[in-house]
Amino acid sequence: QAQLVESGGGLVPPGGSLRLSCAASRFVFRIYTMDWYRQIPGKTRELVAQITSDGDTNYADSVKGRFTISRDNAENTLYLQMNDLKPEDTAVYDCNTHPPALQWGQGTQVTVSS
Repeated sequence: QAQLVESGGGLVPPGGSLRLSCAASRFVFRIYTMDWYRQIPGKTRELVAQITSDGDTNYADSVKGRFTISRDNAENTLYLQMNDLKPEDTAVYDCNTHPPALQWGQGTQVTVSS
């Protein structure tokens, strides 16, 4: 069964940075467009960033210029570099294909607070 395992979250002050990772296994990672999502309890999951198999990227307006999505197809890993973090970025972050076709991983908690 395909698997996605997110890591790299934590507690950071406003203006801080984090790098999230999503380790993919048991599917052909390199051919899929991949997305990072985030979810606040009680709210709809939000698409944050997207990267195609060719490396083209798209971002939600709320993170454009601050977040960078990338992928390492040799390592079957998706990344999200998050800079200049704001309290409103606080959420559980997770990854999936586009559209979401795999079982969601456990996600990784990002908390931005002083």
